[in-house]
Amino acid sequence: MNAYIPRRLALIGTVTASALFGVACTAAESSAPPAATPDVGEKPAEETASPAGSAPVRRPYTISFGGDVHFEGVLRTRLNADPKTALGPIAKVLSRSDLAMVNLETAITTGGTPAPGKQFTFRAPATALTALKAAGVDVASMANNHGMDYMEGGLADSLAAIRRSRLPVVGVGRNEAQAYRPWRTTVNGNRVAVIGATQVLDAEFIQAWTAAGDKGGLASAKNEARLLQEVRRARRNSDTVIVHLHWGTELQKCPNEAQRSLAPKLIQAGADVVVGGHAHILLGSGYLKNGYVSYGMGNFVFYNWGPETGRTGVLTLTIKGREVLKDQWTPAVIQGGVPVPLAGTARRQAVAGWRALRGCTGLSATPG
Repeated sequence: MNAYIPRRLALIGTVTASALFGVACTAAESSAPPAATPDVGEKPAEETASPAGSAPVRRPYTISFGGDVHFEGVLRTRLNADPKTALGPIAKVLSRSDLAMVNLETAITTGGTPAPGKQFTFRAPATALTALKAAGVDVASMANNHGMDYMEGGLADSLAAIRRSRLPVVGVGRNEAQAYRPWRTTVNGNRVAVIGATQVLDAEFIQAWTAAGDKGGLASAKNEARLLQEVRRARRNSDTVIVHLHWGTELQKCPNEAQRSLAPKLIQAGADVVVGGHAHILLGSGYLKNGYVSYGMGNFVFYNWGPETGRTGVLTLTIKGREVLKDQWTPAVIQGGVPVPLAGTARRQAVAGWRALRGCTGLSATPG
């Protein structure tokens, strides 16, 4: 563990080899002996009970989410100077939780060919993964409209960098099965599955970028049936199923029709938490029946061009099994590309503003 990570995670289990593109490793420091975490289909949930047949002991755990991350512009300068401090003060917020996740909106390559005709193409060296790990990030998603900005060559480089880094990354893979497969870990007795997918892809790249069969690429939520199938599979032997999505309309403050259509389907299929972003601004969060949905996490570690796109923060959920017991918003503002947490009156006002975003979402402040 590094200087930014004072926590001692009670993660019992290992990351499956398939989830790390063939590299198995422990998810974090464990206070108990590691035990293998079953992959999809390996063992039904009831077989994980203790030898005496009693139910597994679960305690609440916390998971924190940040929004979109890249390392362009001023952020590349920070990354080159010192990857271990590249995310700045927000690292302390992420590190306080048992788990932390962000959307990595860039290809991990120094080569590849830029996507033809694309206005913005993002790429970063492998030290980007070092930076995420140093900041306390446990898993990232690359299922987004920049994950393959440097096409097939960039994808190959990204997968190789992920294998070397041993940082779990979802939503991307060398084939369809790998791209849609969840990352699995166990924390405080809770078996957690995290799936990544993107609902946003440029029309001309949908076919080229979507993982299908033996073809590598991204997990696409446009293939709705495939995504829902993976959620149902994860539900069978997981206590908490989390779906991380790239979705929404840029700079639109309320969820679009595609988001409103997909969210209840994911909850019905077995997702307990649905979190995502893309709009570059914050959108509302709350409960959809007994599931929890966050429609927009906004920019996070990202260059910024105005007050709306510079509002950001960390969403921390306290979860036990399928129940989201509490949500907490730690507001921040992007300065020099990195989130700086707010304090005092500014913090209180920002939290109130974040809760007010729920008004146009159809979500509730409490489950039910």
